Amino acid sequence: MSKLYIVPTPIGNLEDITLRAISVLKEVDLILAEDTRTSGKLLKHLNVQTHMQSHHMHNEHKMVEGICQKILSGTSVALISDAGTPAISDPGFLLTRSCIEKGIEVDCLPGATAFVPAIVNSGLPNDKFVFEGFLPVKKGRQTRLKFLAEETRTMVFYESPHKLLKTLNDFSTYFEEERQASVSREITKLHEETVRGTLKELIQHFEETAPRGEFVLVVAGNKERRF
Repeated sequence: MSKLYIVPTPIGNLEDITLRAISVLKEVDLILAEDTRTSGKLLKHLNVQTHMQSHHMHNEHKMVEGICQKILSGTSVALISDAGTPAISDPGFLLTRSCIEKGIEVDCLPGATAFVPAIVNSGLPNDKFVFEGFLPVKKGRQTRLKFLAEETRTMVFYESPHKLLKTLNDFSTYFEEERQASVSREITKLHEETVRGTLKELIQHFEETAPRGEFVLVVAGNKERRF
């Protein structure tokens, strides 16, 4: 029986893809891509000519059953996202869960994901951490921030440039402005940068320097709550 391959793709530098990932993308019958235009550029660079089909957050609910049936009938399928590891703040969870429920083997390859280099490069404790991804935009945001104010582990968040300052200000309000943090942007790309300091210092920095690119925020846990 064929299986589902979860294949991480580069988050910036096109060289950050494994030889095994390239082989899988060339050998499967079908590649599910979040955006076929974006992935098409990568596949062309890798000389991968496998047929692609769009699979994104707006159609994944409708597609899951059909994809599972294709795999059960003998079609080998690879799932990729625009950048990084599928299902990490990207589509992939629903299909993976459905495959597992139907007895379809799922093979997740190791590879690029933004939060790992960001937390290592932050200089904050990484023996234990919690990955939060994107915070709720409106409903549930305050509730989540109040809950995380008590978190003792290092916390990792994703954020877009136009919401960065709002999120940093929210952190300063709920976590206190002297909490240590790190902000990494454009990881593996030409303008990669990591800024470290207190939340107050980071807010000042990005008030003076317009945020550009995609961001990973790493925030120290609440030391006063540690035992």
